[in-house]
Amino acid sequence: MTSLNKPKTQQPFSSNSPDEDSQLKFQWKWWSKFVALIALLNLCLVFLNISYVPLRDVYLRHFPIIIKLYDPVKGIEPHPDTTHYIETVEVFKSELTQSGLKSKQTADILADLRQQSQSIIAENPFDVSNKFGTFAKLKRRMEYHIEIPYAQQAFTQFWSQNYLTEVGITNALSFFDEKISPLLEVNYFRSVDENGQYIDNFWKIDIYFIIFLGGDFLVRTLIISRRQPGVSWFDGMLRRWYDWLFLLPTWRWLRIIPVSVRVHKSGLFNLERILAQITHEPSAYLADRISTFLMVQVVNQAKDSVQTGEMARSIFEPDPYIQVSEIDKMDAIIDRILQLSIYRVLPQVQPDIEDLLRHSLKGTLTQSDFYQGLKQVPGLKGLPSSVIDQLADYLANASYDVLSTSYSDAEGRELFNKLSVNFKSVLRQELQDEVTQSELQVWLFDLLEELKLNYIQRSSKDDPEQTLAEAEQLRQEREEPDPDVPDPGDSLF
Repeated sequence: MTSLNKPKTQQPFSSNSPDEDSQLKFQWKWWSKFVALIALLNLCLVFLNISYVPLRDVYLRHFPIIIKLYDPVKGIEPHPDTTHYIETVEVFKSELTQSGLKSKQTADILADLRQQSQSIIAENPFDVSNKFGTFAKLKRRMEYHIEIPYAQQAFTQFWSQNYLTEVGITNALSFFDEKISPLLEVNYFRSVDENGQYIDNFWKIDIYFIIFLGGDFLVRTLIISRRQPGVSWFDGMLRRWYDWLFLLPTWRWLRIIPVSVRVHKSGLFNLERILAQITHEPSAYLADRISTFLMVQVVNQAKDSVQTGEMARSIFEPDPYIQVSEIDKMDAIIDRILQLSIYRVLPQVQPDIEDLLRHSLKGTLTQSDFYQGLKQVPGLKGLPSSVIDQLADYLANASYDVLSTSYSDAEGRELFNKLSVNFKSVLRQELQDEVTQSELQVWLFDLLEELKLNYIQRSSKDDPEQTLAEAEQLRQEREEPDPDVPDPGDSLF
């Protein structure tokens, strides 16, 4: 058998003093938080870019400053038709205050509004922005308000002097400002490129984050390869596979994975509880299935080993294997068990041994002719019982003294070892008997099958979530690591 020594753990070489190392760790901690903050900002911009077009109406209503800043990024500009329509209404309002409703200038503006309304209804400028629902709502509101089932006629009626005089200019313009104008304002025109794709200039913003986070990724993986012998630069990149997602120009939403890792590991936010709750139920049932699978697999392999006789061959004809020390573990275990038996166990069960010897001696002697004759002698009737008790005590004490003295004495220890070796040799030889092995194989096979069935039945009754909760409680009871002390190996990178 060969011997294998454990290699010593290689510590990364550092020429810095403890104070310098502590300062370096402190600086790296804050740098990691800064990078995590940049990554989080990038993720927020990614989600803004993804949700901007679907939620533009919400941003327009509640955050108009975002519209001014981000419309150019998405190639969005006000639609000329609806914008001109709203501007014409504002001109109409201004002209009303100057010349009134009956003036020629006001009449010309109303005619222009009627003509623009006809064009909007006929051409549908909302088609470019895919706001078919908004366009339908625009027509329906005007139809219901004027009580005319045709949108073109309803708008024509609305922008007439007779209608405005009848309902009042204030009421009519209030309806337009509250119900019609907001629908016109959300419409927009979006430019397309030469390939017919909508223009999206988000990459011009995202490229700076990609360069920054990509550079940090390269530096971290390089440090991993330098500080850990046997780890190449590419190995370091594979260890931080999730950071590759920062470099993808598409599927940017996947960056939530590396951002979550960086935010949590840097200590910027503690996501432990959130991650535990998110993965709680899947982890519980996955762990339950894996443990059941492993148990069944181990038991089945053991059953196959017993059934094919491989287990018996491995016991009685062991092949050479690698050892981690020169000590014979089996002999050491047997020796330790014998020591415990002689010096710890036997003194505590000595009364039971005396009772057993007393019972055995009494049963043997009472059946002998000598004992029966001795009871017939006058004056010695009760003597045999006392002799049996004394003899049992003597044999028990003598047996214990013989074992303890023999095991502690060098010559006695040698004789005892000889007895042990011969006993094991004979036992090994007898266990190799085909009939005995056949019986043991059947019993072990049935025992393993019962173990498997009972384990599966018991595990089906247990709640895996409760088991996981107990494991989580045990984990929390352990001393939590100092957040200022980085994890070995990876947290600094």
